[in-house]
Amino acid sequence: MKWYVIHTRPRQEERALENLDRQGYETWMPWMEVEKIRSGRIAKVIEPMFSRYLFIRLDHVTTNWGPIRSTLGVSKLVTFGNQAASIPEEFVQMLRGTPLKGAKHILKQGDAVEIVQGPLKGVRGIFEQQDGELRAMILIELINQSHKVQVSMQELRPINY
Repeated sequence: MKWYVIHTRPRQEERALENLDRQGYETWMPWMEVEKIRSGRIAKVIEPMFSRYLFIRLDHVTTNWGPIRSTLGVSKLVTFGNQAASIPEEFVQMLRGTPLKGAKHILKQGDAVEIVQGPLKGVRGIFEQQDGELRAMILIELINQSHKVQVSMQELRPINY
């Protein structure tokens, strides 16, 4: 059994997850807490780590993929050509990992960094900018696409090549 990536309809990640679970599929979607400005105040909200994406565990040979495509909330199964995009088990385990204590570092734009705690622990990226006093925006490569991710400065460490 392997993990595959499902692309959902806009803001329907929870609907797709619930409907796939009802059909007996093993699914998982990582969540994260982020700070957003709501009514002029900073509020902590829980949202999907990868907007419009969730993971599903399937047996590539025996699974009938048709019902997945017609599930409410699902847009499509992510593919590269005719091949479904599979995710290594190690990556899913890394996302499910427990956080460690990090240290704050002085970074500048373009520095190579590694995330040392939280669900993206072990992922490497490029420091883009500091986003407030305690947060940073970094660029990571995931699912063959570049993504800007906001993380705590304490979760980063510079990588010295």
